[in-house]
Formats: sequence, C-alpha cells, structure tokens
Amino acid sequence: MQYLLGVDLGTSGTKTVLFDFGGNAICSKTIEYPMYQPANGWAEQDPSDWWNATCDGIKYVITKSGIDSSEIAGVGLSGQMHGLVMLDKNGMSLRNSIIWCDQRTANECQQMNNIVGEKRLIEITANPALTGFTASKILWIQNNEPEIYEKCAHILLPKDYLRYMLTGEFATDVSDASGMQLMDIPKRCWSDEILSKFNIDKSLLGKIYESPEVTGKIHRRAAELTGLCEGTIVVGGAADNSAAAIGTGVVRAGNAFTTIGTSGVVYAISDDVSIDIKGRVHTLCSAVPGKWTLMSCTLGAGLSLKWLRDTCCSEEMIEAEKLGVDPYVVMDRFAEQVMPGAGGLVYLPYLMGERSPHPDPYCRGVFFGLSATHNRANMIRAVMEGVAFSQRECVDVFKEMKVNVDDMIACGGGGRSPVWRQMLSDMYGCSVSTIKADEGPALGVAILAGVGAGIYDSVEAACDNIVSKKSIHHPNPSTRKVYEDYYELYKKLYIDLQGSYRYLAKLQK
Repeated sequence: MQYLLGVDLGTSGTKTVLFDFGGNAICSKTIEYPMYQPANGWAEQDPSDWWNATCDGIKYVITKSGIDSSEIAGVGLSGQMHGLVMLDKNGMSLRNSIIWCDQRTANECQQMNNIVGEKRLIEITANPALTGFTASKILWIQNNEPEIYEKCAHILLPKDYLRYMLTGEFATDVSDASGMQLMDIPKRCWSDEILSKFNIDKSLLGKIYESPEVTGKIHRRAAELTGLCEGTIVVGGAADNSAAAIGTGVVRAGNAFTTIGTSGVVYAISDDVSIDIKGRVHTLCSAVPGKWTLMSCTLGAGLSLKWLRDTCCSEEMIEAEKLGVDPYVVMDRFAEQVMPGAGGLVYLPYLMGERSPHPDPYCRGVFFGLSATHNRANMIRAVMEGVAFSQRECVDVFKEMKVNVDDMIACGGGGRSPVWRQMLSDMYGCSVSTIKADEGPALGVAILAGVGAGIYDSVEAACDNIVSKKSIHHPNPSTRKVYEDYYELYKKLYIDLQGSYRYLAKLQK
C-alpha cells in the first residue's frame, strides 16, 4: 500500500498527517512552538522550531503507523502566509522570522505607495500595501537592520524554509508567493518592476512553481532526520487557505468556502484574474493550476460570539458544563428559539476594526435597536446574523467582480453550528455544506503531492474522488426575504456611522 504525507506549518504548531490514496488520515501529529513578541504589535518565530517540529512530526507518523517509509509516494507542504525568512549564503537563518500578524511596517506600507503608487501596486500585485504581507517586512529590514539585509542570500516563506531543509532547493509555489506582494499576479511570475523599485535582487527569491509540480527530492541528511526515504518527491504545496480550499474540494469556478474562526474568511475560485481596485478583498493565484482566488477577511467573526459568551453568557456556560457540551451548543439552541431578524436587533461585528469589505481600523462593534424586550437569546442570534451579514457583504463584492458563488462549504468552529450554516445559506442564496474529512490544509497538500507523483490525473479529479459532503443546508425563500430587508439596514448602518467612528477615536486619544 502507498501513502501521501501532508505537512501544515501553522502559527501555533506544525501538523503532520499521513494519508492513504483515498484521502483517509492514517496517523496525525501536531507539535507546538512559541511565538515571540519583542515589542508591542511585533510577532516573530524561530525557523528552527518549525524544522524540529517537522522532523519530529514526520518521524512520529511513520513510526506510529508502522509503515515502511518507502511506501510514501510524495510530500506536500502548507504553511502560514507572508512570513519573512532570511538565510545567509550558507543557508543559515539570519534572524527570527517576522510572521503574518506582525504590524510593525506601517511606514514601509506608505513607502511602497510612494514608490510605486497605490493604483499601480494593486494593478500588479492585486492587493493594496499591507503590513501583514512580506514586501513591507523586507523593506523594514532594509530600513532598520541593513547589516542583516547585506548578509541575506535567500528570502523564503515559512513552508519554503521547510522545503529547503528537506531538499536543498530554493523554491516556492504561486499561491503562497502571491502573498509576498512581489508577484505580477495576472502573469503568475515575479514582477521585475516591483523588485526593481524596492531594490530587491531577484536572485534572493526562489523559483516559482505551480502547486502540484515537483520541486525537489528528500536529500540524505533530511532522510536521516525525518525517517523519509532519500529521493521522495516534494511538490510545490500551497499557502494555508489555498491548501484548505483543495482539502474541502473548492477547486472550480463557482465553488467557495466560508471559515468562521476568530476571523471570518470567504474564499472563492475564479477561472480568470479579477482585481478589486478598492482593495476590499484579496486576489491571489490559486493552488489549482491556471486559476485564481478571491479571499476576504473579516476580523471579528467568531471573536464576536466568543466575546458575547465570555461577557454575557455565564448561565449558558454553566448549563453547558452540566450537560457536558460546548457552551456554543447551548448558545445555538437559544439562537434557534428566536425568529430571523433577532426581534429587530442588528449587530455590526467590528470589534477589531475591519479589513473586508471595509478596510477601516476605526469602526467598532454596535448593537442597533436594543430594547427592554430583548434578552440574551436575541443578542446571541443578532451576533450570529451580524457575522453572517458581514460574510454576505464580502460575497457581494465577489459578485461585483464577476465571480459568482453557487456552492459554499462551511468550515472552522462556526461551521459546526447548524444554525449558523442555515443563516449563511439563506443570506447567500445557495446551498451550504460541510464535508466528511476535517484535515483541511494537510489533506490539500497531500492531494497536491498525489498529483505530482502521478497518482491522480489532476487536482480536480482527485477532489472529485476524495472529498465528499456530509450535510447540506438549502436556502429558505421566506427567511431569505426577511434577511434581505435587514441586510439593507445592516449596510446602511456602517455608512451612517463612519464619521462617528472617527470622532470616537479622537475622543479616546
């Protein structure tokens, strides 16, 4: 029997999963590591922690499953996006990696706009200058640690550091490289114009591959450290969300997934490149060759329900403990008792400001219409509806960009809620499903490895055979009509409050 290996380098830990060719998880291991915050708003990790976690994770799944490593046909790599890894000419790390959630580069983002121009930057890289993306981090090193930049011979993303350690190759894939803000996204290659204007030598960057392409083979030293066979292929792999899309079967135009975790993400596939010049959503290259993706990110999705739970729902938490269930299960039951519209209560989920579809750091959360007739059940339902409205607003931006969604997968913690899934279906006007497998990015890159190894004919064909739906919610026409009226009010409230948000920010200084 043969197997595929998926390695997913996350922020809190690296997850290694061994799969059979049917996409069934045989053995899994997650190894955690720390994040360092040298200053407020900074976030760094040590690449050696990632490598150690990868070695130990691979050794564990091979040993625990009892297989022969020669039976592993290929390895796929997934990872957190945007992180900056800098190596010297000997391949040694020059400093900790500045990772995706680091916020130190506001000045560099302004520098990017000044050098290239805001409109031109979006035309080429498909995104506005963002503190989270890699380009601004490189400029920060140029500006603040020139001695480090002088020694830099290689710039890599987190998962691509693992590739180097496994194969000795300096390479990346189109989906992950898209988040560096150094690519010409429509042409799927490095942008000579951007690199020249940012004084970044192209030789510092790895070769760009499509995600299922073979990028190298396990070398002898890596084989000794991991237990893999020397010569095992390693494919391009994918950024975490792109890998999750494949792991959930979102591989064709019209397919999308909604993740409600701390933040909320809607991720859709497109056959053609489509760029939002207003910067409300991100356009990236897909891990499916020849396709692109649109991705939104709302900051206070699941966070809003967690805030309500921790602040107002102590009784529900006590009840959940008695029943031996998650508090969100009890909150779900309360929300289900309230009719759509939450009794005239509307919630705006802007606890952390917003990113999509309103790039606005000043906006804040709002309960609108609160009266003495409302109770916690109304508030729970209003919060869930408000988060769903925010996702609907992002999907509307996709439609405005000629990227339509007719089939949605729900995942993340919020995706476990049947009440939330029905809300999403009613608001999107399409079916919302869950899938049987729950390995996300690790499964996605294992599928890519299978394509690279010739096990599957294509990414789409592999997903057709491996990914299957578990539950399906269909839109309720009468409920959808109720939500349409509330949705118009929801959108109007942000516009009406824009000036007040900024006034409040001034009062808090």
